[in-house]
Amino acid sequence: MAKQFDNKLADSQATQVLPVKPENFDFDKYEAYAAGLNKTCADFWQQKSGVVVYRRIRVAECFSYGCRDMKHSLELQLGALQKSMLFKADVPNFLEPWYGIGTIASAYGGNYVWHDGQAPALQTRFNSIDEILAYEPLEVAKTNIGRHTLDMIAYFMEKTKGRVPISLTDTQSPLNMIGHLYPLDQFFMDTMMEPDKVMELFNRLANLSIQFNQEQTKLIGSALASPGHGFASSTQWTGLGMSDDNAIMIAPEQYLEMAAPSVEKICKPLGGPVFHSCGDWGNWVEAVLKMKGLKMADGAFSPQTDPGANTNLEAFNSFANTGVVLNTRIVGDLETISEQLKRLWVPGMKMVVVTYCETPEEQEEAYHLIHEICQ
Repeated sequence: MAKQFDNKLADSQATQVLPVKPENFDFDKYEAYAAGLNKTCADFWQQKSGVVVYRRIRVAECFSYGCRDMKHSLELQLGALQKSMLFKADVPNFLEPWYGIGTIASAYGGNYVWHDGQAPALQTRFNSIDEILAYEPLEVAKTNIGRHTLDMIAYFMEKTKGRVPISLTDTQSPLNMIGHLYPLDQFFMDTMMEPDKVMELFNRLANLSIQFNQEQTKLIGSALASPGHGFASSTQWTGLGMSDDNAIMIAPEQYLEMAAPSVEKICKPLGGPVFHSCGDWGNWVEAVLKMKGLKMADGAFSPQTDPGANTNLEAFNSFANTGVVLNTRIVGDLETISEQLKRLWVPGMKMVVVTYCETPEEQEEAYHLIHEICQ
C-alpha cells in the first residue's frame, strides 16, 4: 500500500461534523434508525461467525480539548449521529461522555493538566509502588473528574431522554492506569522485583474501576451501548471495552499472568473483557485469546489508521472459530480495505469492519465489498 499514516492530521480516524443542538435533533428518526440496525446487531451477536460493517463518525474535538465542555461535546456528537445516517452500515453510532484518560488514577489525588488545544493529561504523583499502596484513594465519583463525568452522563441523559445509546466513559486497564501514578521504568522493575505488590495495586485499581462503572450504569440504564469507547457498540451487545495499550510493553506470558486477571475482574459484571491496544499486538494474539470470558478485541489494520498498525495480519486468523469478535479498524480507500480484509478474513471469523470512507457513495461500495469478501 502506497498510502501511509498522515502525521499532519490531529486525528486520522476523525470526521468533520456540524454541531446540532438537542432541540434541533430528530430523536424519532435516529431512534428508529438505531432500532433497525440493532436487530442486525442482535442477530450477529448470537452467531458463531459473520461480519457487520460500522462507519464510525468520530469527532476529533470530543477526544481532545472539546471533552471539557459537555454542552458543546453533546452538540458535536449529535451532529455525528445525524451525519452517520447518510452512510450505509450495520451498527449505529452512539454518544460517549469522554473526559480524558486517567479517570481512575485520579482517585489517588491527581488533577488534570489542560493545555490549549490538547486533551487533558494527568501527571504522576508518586515515586514508588510503596508510596501508592500506602495512599488511601478516594472513590472516583468523589474526585473532580469523576463528578464531572457523572454530571456529563446525567446531562446527556436529560437532553436525550435516554432515546439514543450512550456508553461509559473511556475505561483504562489497571496496566494503563499505572503510567498516571508513577514512572513506567520503575514499574517495569517492580514487575520483576515486586510482582505481588504490582498485582495488589492492579486489584485495588480494579475495585475502584468496578465501583465507578456501577455509578455510570445506574445513570445510563437500558440506553447503555456496549462495549463502549473505541469499539463498535450496541445496546444488544455485552462486554466492557478496556484500553490496554501498555500490554505490548510486557511479554505476552507476563501480561496473561499479571495484568489479565484485573481486566477480567473489572469486565465480568458487564459481560466480559473487550481488549484494545494501539500499535502492533500480533505477537500477543494467543495471550489475549486466553483471557477468561473474552468477547471482542480491537486493532488497527492499515498504516493510515495507526503509524504502528498491525503488520502480521495472518496472526489474527487465530480468532476464527473462537466466537470472539475482532473489531477491525481500517482507514483507507476501497483498495486498502480489500487488500487488508483478504489477509484477515478466513471462514469461521466473527468480525466488525470499521470504515472511515469519506463519502456515502464510497461507503456503500465498501459495505458491499466487505460483505462480498467476508462470506
